[in-house]
Amino acid sequence: MKSEEINGNIFYNGDCVTGAREHIPDNSVDLIITDPPYGINGDQLHQHYNRDEEFVVEGYVEVPASEYGEFSLNWVKEAERILRPGGSIYIVSGYTNLYHILAALRETGLREVNHIIWKYNFGVYTSRKYVSSHYHILFYEKPGGERTFDLESRFGLKEKDLDNGSLNYQDREDVWIINREYKPGQVKNKNELPAELLVKMMQYSSNEGDLVCDMFLGGFSTARVAIGLNRRATGFEISQTAFEVKARELQDVRHGYLLPSLRTPDVEERKNQGKSWTDADIKTLTDRFTRLAESGKTKQSIIETLEEELGRGRWAIEKMLKKQGIQNGGRGRPHNKATDGEHNSQAVLPLD
Repeated sequence: MKSEEINGNIFYNGDCVTGAREHIPDNSVDLIITDPPYGINGDQLHQHYNRDEEFVVEGYVEVPASEYGEFSLNWVKEAERILRPGGSIYIVSGYTNLYHILAALRETGLREVNHIIWKYNFGVYTSRKYVSSHYHILFYEKPGGERTFDLESRFGLKEKDLDNGSLNYQDREDVWIINREYKPGQVKNKNELPAELLVKMMQYSSNEGDLVCDMFLGGFSTARVAIGLNRRATGFEISQTAFEVKARELQDVRHGYLLPSLRTPDVEERKNQGKSWTDADIKTLTDRFTRLAESGKTKQSIIETLEEELGRGRWAIEKMLKKQGIQNGGRGRPHNKATDGEHNSQAVLPLD
């Protein structure tokens, strides 16, 4: 199998299953982002959709529909092996063979985090059915370690839009509207993920210096963005033509070139952020919550008050409240040994 080292990053020209077995150790990859062949005669799409293929790299390798189930199971199991415990994987898929990928994932120990819908700016024109204009992104983790998820990597929790809505909340909803990239007159792969999409996944699910792998490099978009965000990159591409063209282009990509373009989130540091909860902290939390609830305050205002008083973030407070007895979809009350046996309906507030 041919390999090429580019500025300290190694890429392999060959099948990802055999290549990973030969070259990638167990539990060594922090993040996998990959866009496998869709098994829908992708090598012939231009015949149906009037695509201009003049600048598209030749050599796209499709997977026969009859083999897609076994193909998916083989590469997904290999992805599971190389991910570190706590590592994340994002798989981009159309709907035609989505069930094969889901079935493969269920044969592993990987655990679902989110099923994301990526809505893009144009779909395939149709006249007798609805226009298909989205892909699925399956976000899974490998249990056994701490998963990276940088909550405020893009927007601080306190940042608001003009309508007083949370920018952080909106950015983390599981429907993403991100346009595809137009590259008129540029050499490109048949299907390339937009940099904006890749940046978002890497910001939330990796740190600088982490190893990001793409099982199906294609146009090397994942590798390019990983290097641009000062991550390490590796991956596999079975097409010799695509590998040679895109690996050559990667030679001039500088580590960290994307970092100056990233938005700086407005993150409010709190005095107790990240600190462990003591028994005294927990008692203060539950007692104060109960008193604020009895006064008739709304859930939102209670949490905001507790954030200020306790010097902790919203999510840490909500998580601890649930741990102390707010269960069953938020229909419970804080557990407080001093008040066991007493009922206070005002303390029953949904936190979800």
